[in-house]
Amino acid sequence: MRQLATLGGCTRPIRLAGHRTEHRTDTATGEIGPALHHLDSNDLPAGDLLVRCGNRRTTRCPTCAETYRRDTYHLITAGLRGGKGIPDRVTSHPRVFATFTAPSFGPVHNRPSAPGGRSRPCRCGRHHDQEDAALGTPLAPDRYDYEAAVLWNAHAGMLWRRFTIYLRREIAHRAGLTQREFAQHARVSFAKVAEYQKRGAVHFHAVIRLDGSAGGDTPPPPWASAELLTDAIKAAAAHATVAGPVLDGRAHSFAFGRQIDVRTIKGNDLDGGTALTDRAVAAYIAKYATKGAETATGTLDRPLKFVAELASLDVTPHAERLIRTAWALGARKDLEELRLRAWAHMLGFRGHFSTKTRRYSTTLGALRETRAQWRRLQTAIARGDTPPHPHDQEEGETTLVLAHWTYAGTGLSPTEQWLSASLAATNASEGEVNP
Repeated sequence: MRQLATLGGCTRPIRLAGHRTEHRTDTATGEIGPALHHLDSNDLPAGDLLVRCGNRRTTRCPTCAETYRRDTYHLITAGLRGGKGIPDRVTSHPRVFATFTAPSFGPVHNRPSAPGGRSRPCRCGRHHDQEDAALGTPLAPDRYDYEAAVLWNAHAGMLWRRFTIYLRREIAHRAGLTQREFAQHARVSFAKVAEYQKRGAVHFHAVIRLDGSAGGDTPPPPWASAELLTDAIKAAAAHATVAGPVLDGRAHSFAFGRQIDVRTIKGNDLDGGTALTDRAVAAYIAKYATKGAETATGTLDRPLKFVAELASLDVTPHAERLIRTAWALGARKDLEELRLRAWAHMLGFRGHFSTKTRRYSTTLGALRETRAQWRRLQTAIARGDTPPHPHDQEEGETTLVLAHWTYAGTGLSPTEQWLSASLAATNASEGEVNP
């Protein structure tokens, strides 16, 4: 039970076989002292060292996905409100929340709205409920451009990179600067996340901030404003294009859709009940960081080995056709670099779900390292050791760690699953929250 408790509720832990030994070492002579601590997987109750899977997908491991969501929330929040190495003065920098959509590949079932918030019927003549499975599916599947839809997803990451280049140019132009001069006066910082629409097309949500030349540590120049940043984003999104492949005489080119939404982030307090707050933006982005195509379109959350597997899987007809299109395109030599078969379950999208510029805020790696240090401290306290501290070591001494681990499998045995469920039930009844 104690070993399983260290997993924090992970349902698909990684099993490792091996050992780890800590030695106090003299840095001057290189002499290795006796072992301070020794861990052998054979001595553990489960027979292996169990570590969290760390999967970000809710469908694969809800607990690890929740940790990823919270980390993403803190990462986004730090870039909006300061903290974790970012000064709180970033709240005064121009900041916007922007959404970039994909173009149309054919009419789909939707829930159009009329002025005043009233809903209008879909083109099919029906009023669709929010949970209607028909939403996002083509009105005429045989005329839907599945080829362009898959290739759009495959090129979406490249299009975003092109947009960021154009954005700096547009800001410099509005400020009356050359691109070289712009880098000496200001810097664009952003964090973005990819989300799938119900039709299976990727779109991006991004927090974009305008800083001084040293990033969030310095204030932006006097000419910087949210209005200037908004105009530059819309212009850059309209001009950014990526040339695609020529397939059977058809030349593909990719650009963002016409629906580009840019909203100024007002800060912590509401302005008349309508302002977009830091917390709302961070929560929105963090929510989609744990979701993939499977939650929006009914596709898969793991790669396919053979396309014949689709016959026995619960996949929606629209998602299946997108997957089969990606699989067929993946067989072409001229599209080999897109690796469409490896990413067919993601409908062609092969980019990172969340990315950020270096100066936007802290990193997920830094947050994980802080959590790991906290766990090591708790382990040391639990076994009665003095909490480790760099100043506790004598001058000229260090700790040498010798470890060797090999992959032994994934998941829990039936007995371990029962124990893990019992532990979760106990924690829930006592109102405990796993760290």
